[in-house]
Amino acid sequence: IQLSYGRIGDVYCSPTARWPKGKHTYIIAMATKRPATVAEYIKAAPAAGQPHLRRLQALLEAAAPKATVAIKWGNPFFIEPRFLFAWSAHKAHLSFAPTAEALEHFRKDLAGYDTTRHFLKIRYDQPLPEALIRKIAKHRVRLLRERKGESFW
Repeated sequence: IQLSYGRIGDVYCSPTARWPKGKHTYIIAMATKRPATVAEYIKAAPAAGQPHLRRLQALLEAAAPKATVAIKWGNPFFIEPRFLFAWSAHKAHLSFAPTAEALEHFRKDLAGYDTTRHFLKIRYDQPLPEALIRKIAKHRVRLLRERKGESFW
């Protein structure tokens, strides 16, 4: 059992869960190894999404060959030397995060996709919109290279 709160070694008691009968249920928070590389991240993702994640990674690497790829805040980030884009894996979809400005620039092209202000969400049972992702990624690379200033974001 993995808990998303508490310190390693903490013991939690649930008086409402009775198992075995008449006993309290105790859960001990265990350490979990976080992925240190993109390959480990993809391997830890849901099996249904792994082909999409591998293809997305390849598309982004091709669009930004000079970028450094690192796991930051638990997700793959492309940095050149500032934030370029990131992506994350979820139970039934992936999220591609180029920036709010980049998504706004392609708002018409994104009309048929699930988006938020910062993310393009693609379900694993949908085809990956490769041409659109490639266009957005190249746009981000161009904007970043034209930008002045030292801010990471």
